[in-house]
Order: sequence, then C-alpha cells, then structure tokens
Amino acid sequence: MKQFLPVLAALVAPASLAADVPKPLAYLPNGEFVKGAITVVIPPAELDKYVAKVEAAAVADPVWFKEHAKNGAPGVPLPFDAKLGLTEAEYADYLKLWDAREFKAVEAVILQLKEAGEGKWSITAAVGGGGGGQEGPGSLPISTLKYDAEKDVFVSPNGTLKRLEDVAADKRSILGEWSGPEWRFEEETSLGKTKENFAIGKTGDGKFGLIVYRMQEISSEGTRLYDKSLVVRFPMGEAGLLKPQAPAKK
Repeated sequence: MKQFLPVLAALVAPASLAADVPKPLAYLPNGEFVKGAITVVIPPAELDKYVAKVEAAAVADPVWFKEHAKNGAPGVPLPFDAKLGLTEAEYADYLKLWDAREFKAVEAVILQLKEAGEGKWSITAAVGGGGGGQEGPGSLPISTLKYDAEKDVFVSPNGTLKRLEDVAADKRSILGEWSGPEWRFEEETSLGKTKENFAIGKTGDGKFGLIVYRMQEISSEGTRLYDKSLVVRFPMGEAGLLKPQAPAKK
C-alpha cells in the first residue's frame, strides 16, 4: 500500500458518486480505486520449436499461407493443415502448449473511473511502483481518453474513437476468452496513418476485467513510427478494490 500513497494523492475523487456508470464502462465501480497490473502473455518456451516450423512454412509458400490465414481468427492458432509443417501429433502438442500460456504482471497499476462533468467519464490509470519505463502517476495513455456517454464515443488528443462491434474473443485468442465493447479512431493524411483502439471487458469466467489499448502511427512510406500496446488486468468486484490498511497498533 505504501508505494501507492503518492499515486492515490494524485488521483482526485469525483465530487459526486451519485451518477450511474454508463453500461459500457460498468466493469469498473464509480470513484473507487481498483488495483490492477499491466500484463503480458507468456507462452511456454517449448512452443518456439513449433512456431519456427510454421514460420518456415509461411516463407516457403507465402501465397498459400496468406490464403490459409483467412481460415483462422486474429490471435488464434491457425487450423491444422499438413502444409504448416507440423504432423497431427505435433499440432495437438502445439495447441496443448498454447493453452498453457500464462498472464505475467509487469507493472502495478491503480485504476479509477470517475465522472468528468457534462456526461463525460474518464478512467485514470496510474503506475504504482515506478519502473517499467513509465513516467509516474497518470502517465498511462488511457488516462487521456474521455468517454461521452450520450454519443457512446471516446475522445482522445488524436480525435474521436467510434464504437465497433463488441469483442467476443475465443478461449484460444492471445488473451483467452473475454468480451466487451471496443472503440477505434482511424485517420489517414498525406503524412501517414494513425490508428487508436480502446476496449474494456471481462474474462469468460467473470473473475477479471481487461482494458486493452493500442496506438499506431505509420508514415506515408510505410515506416512504423509508433506502436504502443497496453493490456491492464484487474480483479472484478470487491476483490479489486484498493482499501487503505488499518494503522499499525502501537
């Protein structure tokens, strides 16, 4: 709790908690501090040998591989085909190893959903313990977004993120089974392309909430200028609330 004290001081509680949380953001409580973590997904190292074979198959026949990839979903292992370079037994082991992937917390985070006035809402996300390349309280990019409940859009410094079809991720997607609303901003100019995505939801078992954010900038020549991805995972309900510790007895 001590490492969070400066961060808690930097987060301002809303003047009133009477407003109802908009349904798309109801994965977080109004005004409460919620503990979470920036996470990455770590697959078993044994998976690498199979990934290398699939990558070799892609290089050997890129036209076929591109067509075969259309048969799968983004972030989900491709359907079996002998041209992937795997036997049926190896493919079964590949799926078994993929299913054994784990979430690893790399940075503690505090989240706070609060009303920002005039029907606007914000999710402040502050790093709790320093490190991880973050600059301090409120430095996570999702803190710059404002949700407009009337229009069901997010507004960022780049522009307006419009509502997409809800996420309904398969259990074998990179983040596992989860669902929730998503928004996107896209812009293309003579200088290049900008894309910004934000999604919030919960895992299939209902135990954890997820915030998924990505910001990309690509030059007109196709050079990737910026690509920032962020996954924040937090316990749902009472389990996620950050409560002050009682003073130590003297």
